[in-house]
Amino acid sequence: MSAFFRISLLCTVLLASLHVALPLPAEAEAQQYDLVYTWDTDLDSVLDYKEQLEELLSPEIRKRLKIVKKKNEYGVIYDCNTSVTDIVKVIVKQGEILKEAGFDQAYAIQDKGYHELFNVSYGYGPNLDALIKNYAQIYNYLGKSVGKDLYIEQDDKGNYMLVYRRHGDRSSTLTVAKRHGRLLRKKGIHTSITEELNNAVVFGESTFLHGEEETATVLTATASQQKDADLPEVTPPETISPAVPKQPVESNPVVLHPGDIKVAVSQGKSSQGSRVAQIPAPKLTESRAGITRSSNAAIEMKIESYIKNLRQKGQLRGDEKTGWMVYDLNRNVSLVDINADQSFQAASMIKPFVALAFFHKVKNGSLQYGPKSRRQMEAMIQRSSNSATNWIMRQVGGPATCQSLLTQNYGHLFKKLHIVEYIPAGGRTYRNKALPSDYVRFLRALWNKELPYGEEIRRLMSLPGRDRLYYGTPIPQGTLVYNKTGTTAHLCGDMGILAPKTKNGHRYPYAIVGIIERSSRPSNYKQWMRSRGGVIREVSTLVYKDLKSQHLLK
Repeated sequence: MSAFFRISLLCTVLLASLHVALPLPAEAEAQQYDLVYTWDTDLDSVLDYKEQLEELLSPEIRKRLKIVKKKNEYGVIYDCNTSVTDIVKVIVKQGEILKEAGFDQAYAIQDKGYHELFNVSYGYGPNLDALIKNYAQIYNYLGKSVGKDLYIEQDDKGNYMLVYRRHGDRSSTLTVAKRHGRLLRKKGIHTSITEELNNAVVFGESTFLHGEEETATVLTATASQQKDADLPEVTPPETISPAVPKQPVESNPVVLHPGDIKVAVSQGKSSQGSRVAQIPAPKLTESRAGITRSSNAAIEMKIESYIKNLRQKGQLRGDEKTGWMVYDLNRNVSLVDINADQSFQAASMIKPFVALAFFHKVKNGSLQYGPKSRRQMEAMIQRSSNSATNWIMRQVGGPATCQSLLTQNYGHLFKKLHIVEYIPAGGRTYRNKALPSDYVRFLRALWNKELPYGEEIRRLMSLPGRDRLYYGTPIPQGTLVYNKTGTTAHLCGDMGILAPKTKNGHRYPYAIVGIIERSSRPSNYKQWMRSRGGVIREVSTLVYKDLKSQHLLK
């Protein structure tokens, strides 16, 4: 069979599957086609799917992925505008990659019948600092109407654009832009609309909130040093060694910012005289591997009941095991402990551990953290780049070196960690494993500033991405988020820190881990990822609502 005949046959099958009239060869070559990966009425599901595709496909293709809409459905397309012959070559080339990762096969669609989506723009140019200042004004002024979806993007030319990603049609987006323009006119900020171009995101809500928290911590520490300069010398507080985690005591610790020293509350005032909220001391039970449990198991029972109900309805299969853990960083106790010491595939959730191994070597002087390694680190954590992860691993010395370095130097955090492989082609990483409690011990140390380059790790984990703990939940705008998701054809998970605000303006931090692992591949990867991601979001919502009722969260 000749190459021409094979391509013609593929084109015939392809176009027939699209339910369109088969054009003559010359007409077919004259028409332009794009590649479509999915259609769905749920925008969040499509955005999640696009993010997973971006981990899988080459940077050149990632830049040209677009969210489009036809009637009431959203789609992810590769905007290649190519001939029928070339689009078939693209389908064949990507087919094996998508199949190996468990994704549905892509197919061709004529470059018509759908429309581009638009966002509101608040400025464009090479000055990132100026746009960050505008970001703060817009975020605080427009509030809930844009908060979770306000971003600074960077285009291929190196310029930055401040946008509200609303993914709307041209007309409705223009209406919103005009309304925002009237509101922001006095602040000297002008609005327009821009086509959704899938530019790289460099700044978002949690990046902004992280910057505020770090600045506040530095200012507080500086003010405290200046205040104490003229005071008589006193005995310093007990130093806590990172290798021996501090055990909780029967007191009411207060955490105002990440890493602040926990001080006991006495008659509603801290030892520095600041007025704080009274928090009932939890009843504590057994301590296991540095984690102490609270005897208040109400939220754990709610989660167990929710999971049991899903199984009864057939919405969780028999070959799917789940692991859940919630740790109150304010009171230093575990609230939820469901399969916390069972080993699960780690997928991309292993990547912050790889970052820790790298920064340990930087601290010891055997590696340098420069512009190139920073770019690779951001790609690994924010965009979950597998090639960047393998680059970082190679700098450390390979998976085995990462494993031995972490267990030897941070054995108090990692009780059953297995880093045994680079990320294989197509992202099929099933051999690296960790415990849910390993993630919690790591997150607790990260929050308490016990890790080398911890501020940089927090910055990396605050970079914008579609997490399953905050986005897509009713948890209110203004919640600080540090997280890392993990997704393969066998696993859907997320681990991170959420720090919502209380009604008195302080933050109430807690770590949360949710993992769903199955032994076999799903027949419909997109549907499985969507539904299991929804389960994690629902559990995160249950946890937030329970803490809100107890601790006066907003």
